[in-house]
Amino acid sequence: MSEYKSDFLRILEERGFIHQITHPEALDAAAQKGPLTAYIGFDATADSLHAGSLVQIMMLYWFQQTGHKPIALMGGGTTKIGDPSGKDTQRKLLSDADIEANINGIKRAFEHFLTFGDGPTDAIMVNNDEWLSELSYIQFLRDFGVHFTINRMLTFDSVKLRLEREQPLTFLEFNYMLMQAYDFFELNERYGCALQMGGSDQWGNIVNGVELCRRIAATEEEGKSRDVIGLTTPLLTTASGKKMGKTESGAVWLNADRLSPYDYWQYWRNTEDADVGTMLRRFTVLPMDEVRRLEALEGAEINEAKKILATEATAMLHGRAAAESAAETAKATFEQGAAAGDLPTKDVAAGDLAGGVPLLDPYIDLGLIASKGEGRRHIKGGALKVNDAPLAEERTLTSGDVIDGQIKLSVGKKKHGLLKVIS
Repeated sequence: MSEYKSDFLRILEERGFIHQITHPEALDAAAQKGPLTAYIGFDATADSLHAGSLVQIMMLYWFQQTGHKPIALMGGGTTKIGDPSGKDTQRKLLSDADIEANINGIKRAFEHFLTFGDGPTDAIMVNNDEWLSELSYIQFLRDFGVHFTINRMLTFDSVKLRLEREQPLTFLEFNYMLMQAYDFFELNERYGCALQMGGSDQWGNIVNGVELCRRIAATEEEGKSRDVIGLTTPLLTTASGKKMGKTESGAVWLNADRLSPYDYWQYWRNTEDADVGTMLRRFTVLPMDEVRRLEALEGAEINEAKKILATEATAMLHGRAAAESAAETAKATFEQGAAAGDLPTKDVAAGDLAGGVPLLDPYIDLGLIASKGEGRRHIKGGALKVNDAPLAEERTLTSGDVIDGQIKLSVGKKKHGLLKVIS
């Protein structure tokens, strides 16, 4: 049972969002009193975020839903430097025009999750280039550099990883943690922002910002409050160890012009059995009683939970109509296609699947490919799919691929066939 009293932290804990908090009691008390302001920073390295950013977006969603004001901070300035956290090499530097175009693309996804406006709990989107590009280097070092020590900075994982692997870490990147800490100070100064949230890989950067604000407060006039707090979420990987938001064919983009609502629905439909409960908690707004009911399903029934997950997650991003349309399209393909004669169909014995069926044989039998050589070329190009999931390598088909008594085989977006499992 949660010991938190604020709605915000109780929901976050129940849904599995909390990893570390710098000052948990203070945050719980502040969240009960009235509207808090919190931010999460997002890189502007592409014109769309991907599903790996959804944990943070959902944090901002619940923050607003429980009566607080979220800030989506676009890293227009820090993108010019590049965050070394979790990276082995320096990122490609982007032009101002590239960064601006990326931010405009990213905005579209946020509008599905947050209500923007001028009200006390309305979300705002801010670009840190507003202040970072105006900084005087000498003045910045005098005012803020004195609060950082090289000794401490060398202990952070983002730096240690690169040094231990003897990989170059430029002075440009080394400055990133100073810039991010300064962001927190600037947002506190401009908007009264008291909370920074992010993934656990950002813990060092977030702690830097918390400490910077509090140290500066100690040098200011009496009564100036900078009681800021940091909160991180656990990094999310799938049960098989894959990074959230990635597939064999690439990133699961949030913008519809990058990934269709149907393909987005299919991404969630292909969730591993062991991950269904976690995904329902974090990426839908279903009541927790319903989440617990769905995650307790076993065997073939877990597929129903996956369909609900896919529809609810897609509705959050693309709207209810698009989500239901995707679900109907999938149903027509999987459940009605063979009966209606719309798709080529082949029977396969359950016993054969238990031992493993060579991947390319049924593709040839169904007329989807002419030869195994063609099939292997399609695998390299990411066009060969099983249940709409692109294959990274040649493998066997097994009973684990069966969905509703069938296996859907595809080449690209237009050629499909079904293996119907018989006992």
